[in-house]
Amino acid sequence: MSVAGIIANPCSGKDIRRLVAYGSVFDNQEKVRMVRRLILGLEQAGVTKILYMPDSYEIVPRALNPISPSLAVEALEMPVRGNQSDTIVAAGLMETLGVNSLIVLGGDGTSRVACKGTLDVPMLPLSTGTNNVFPFMGEATVAGLAAGLVAANRLPARECCQRSCMFEILIDDVVNDIALVDAAVYNDVFLASKAVWDMEKVPQLFLTRCSPSSIGLSAIGGQLQELSSEEPLGLALKMGETGSIKVTASIAPGMFADVFVKNVSEMKPGEVFPIYSAPGLVAVDGEREVEIPAGASAGIRLCKKGPMVIDVDKTMSLARQKGLFRGW
Repeated sequence: MSVAGIIANPCSGKDIRRLVAYGSVFDNQEKVRMVRRLILGLEQAGVTKILYMPDSYEIVPRALNPISPSLAVEALEMPVRGNQSDTIVAAGLMETLGVNSLIVLGGDGTSRVACKGTLDVPMLPLSTGTNNVFPFMGEATVAGLAAGLVAANRLPARECCQRSCMFEILIDDVVNDIALVDAAVYNDVFLASKAVWDMEKVPQLFLTRCSPSSIGLSAIGGQLQELSSEEPLGLALKMGETGSIKVTASIAPGMFADVFVKNVSEMKPGEVFPIYSAPGLVAVDGEREVEIPAGASAGIRLCKKGPMVIDVDKTMSLARQKGLFRGW
């Protein structure tokens, strides 16, 4: 049996950056329409069963209303708490139940939380969030096809996926959390609304990837150096006006910041870069999540064993080469 998983975050695309910046609201009805197209794409690719994370808005059941797919679509048996623990639990259950590919609808934060549940199931992150550096931004129909071809074993996962790097956030030498795109040290002790927009409070910034066309904190590094998701390297930036380069970057939708970068270092896998703020916070993939207690030793380590990410373009190109959608 070929099984695909769907995790659709009903809360993505609705955070405080709609108030402090100019982010668009990504409403749940649009997610319903996207999931409907995903299901049809998965069906066309040959998937025989879909497992999905239940949520309070019932995104997947609403998506099924006007269609009658031939494959089984079943909710995971799990409690719904309405927070990020739902995604972690769902991703872990899907790995246990033998899901062959996992589609995650959300932003960078949703993808990060899903990776806390599983790093081994091939993942296709589909953008419905605010800062979307990690998720794929494209048509859900094609995303369903690509994820379905992997789930149905019509194409080998090793040829359709790439293993991404990620950061491990260490507190007293113990992994406390992970980040897929960026980890920003934040000089404050309050998690508050979690999002980061006051760059004067960021003395250190760590990036697994960066591009001048990105949005969010990785856009800062993107004005200095390009770093693809495939490269086993990271960047460590130290902020401060003395002897600095002034960088102007789009750190949120419609929001620009002038940031002074005084030092840039390349990070190699396994190398630990110390964090100099304690007490303080670390924002992972744009949200303040990790608290550094006073007197604690904290650091950031680049890890090559991040998630297996399905490359939609590569997958569909391989499908064309093998003639999977051609007949005589």
